[in-house]
Amino acid sequence: MSCTLLRGSTQPLKSTPRRFIRHNSTIPQAAKENLSWPEYLAIRKGKRRWETAVTIPCTLLAFGGGVLYFGSSEIDATKPIMGIDPFFFYGFATVGCAGMGYLIGPTIGSACWRLTHRRTMSLIEARDREFHQRIVKNRVDPTAQSATNPVPDFYGEKIGSLHGYRQWLRDQAKYKRKSEWPEDL
Repeated sequence: MSCTLLRGSTQPLKSTPRRFIRHNSTIPQAAKENLSWPEYLAIRKGKRRWETAVTIPCTLLAFGGGVLYFGSSEIDATKPIMGIDPFFFYGFATVGCAGMGYLIGPTIGSACWRLTHRRTMSLIEARDREFHQRIVKNRVDPTAQSATNPVPDFYGEKIGSLHGYRQWLRDQAKYKRKSEWPEDL
């Protein structure tokens, strides 16, 4: 009886086919360490969104901090501050706090974005260098610009896709033709 308990049932065991999993990748090392242009531009667009998303709360927090600080200060209306009425001075200082929040926001957003993308930073930075070399090579000469005819997106900041890059190239070529061949001839 003890033998039948150890063996379990008398039916033969059904074997399932074994799957062999290979843990080493077959993708070449060079392909792993290179971002495609659409991937890079999507990452770049996401970074820009992070910066914008962090800028808005930073601006509001800085403005709120300015309101709390300057709003709670005692104001002597008879003593001007640097020759300016204290109410106006504190108002300008509060708006200045909001401006500082607006300027600091993208820096904080970029730092947060970098923390979340640490693994691929070397690939992104390599592609960034290549992208900026292409921008410098293809952008127009800014000396031909005027107040009525500014250079379109000189640094290529708004490029977020291959279509956007091609449109940027067309805009640069159009501006170059327009600046070299004036329309009034």
